[in-house]
Amino acid sequence: MTNILIVDDSNMLRDMVKFALQEGGYPDVTEAVDGADALQKAKREVFNLIITDINMPNMDGFELIKELRKIPAYAKVPVMTLTTEKTPEMKAKGKAVGATGWIVKPFVPDQLLKAVGIVLKR
Repeated sequence: MTNILIVDDSNMLRDMVKFALQEGGYPDVTEAVDGADALQKAKREVFNLIITDINMPNMDGFELIKELRKIPAYAKVPVMTLTTEKTPEMKAKGKAVGATGWIVKPFVPDQLLKAVGIVLKR
């Protein structure tokens, strides 16, 4: 079964993403409130996909991705960003730290599911 970690400091957004994923056939979804929380959870359990915001307190998405990529189990796990950031510079920074894909908020559930399916090759 595919297990997905969603990381965002907005409870409402986490709920929306979780609902979209579960409705799209991904029932195993774990939530984290920021990068630090996500990193702790990722060290306890290996997820098949991580979807993270960029702008969060404690540890932002870029730092989270950098730290995840240092863990051998996460060397090839897809990490997608779901963020309001849309400049080419921010996307380039995401790619440089190891982001697999970039989705801009607000998101369309069908587009999110399509992107998830592509990165999971489902």
